[in-house]
Amino acid sequence: MKTIGLALLVIGLFGCASIPKKAEAVKQFDAEKYLGKWYEIARFDFRFEKNLNNTTAEYSIMDNGKIKVLNKGYNYVEKKWTSAEGKAKFVNEPQTAMLKVSFFGPFYSGYNVIALDDEYKYALVAGESLKYLWILSRTPTIPDEIKEKYLQKAQEIGYETEDMIWVEHDAND
Repeated sequence: MKTIGLALLVIGLFGCASIPKKAEAVKQFDAEKYLGKWYEIARFDFRFEKNLNNTTAEYSIMDNGKIKVLNKGYNYVEKKWTSAEGKAKFVNEPQTAMLKVSFFGPFYSGYNVIALDDEYKYALVAGESLKYLWILSRTPTIPDEIKEKYLQKAQEIGYETEDMIWVEHDAND
């Protein structure tokens, strides 16, 4: 009986949907254009980014074809820079921006680009549930019209965007 329970737990962890129900990952996604540095403009607070400002994510291709993820941020409480390195891989075909990312061994979480401008300057990224959402930009600021467009899209999916943290970018690393 314990084996069945463990098997169900594993299936639950690895077999669950990695995108919120009303969200859809960007199609005709070009991973090469997405690579590089992104500034986190806004997010929902969660323990791995608690007390962080000046947060960025940098994506590059690894030798094995997976995507290297390097997240950095300044902890304004502890007064020090922190970083985390992980890896991401596509859930299905690489033309659909539905990925899973891992910072801890075999444990993956959803990373879904659900809005992206044609020039790959601004992105709206959904996690696997309505607890995770990021607005990203190639620069430390974002135009108001993009911000409003992404907030509206997130609200239509079911996100409570009034709970987002707006990240400060006021330091050099």
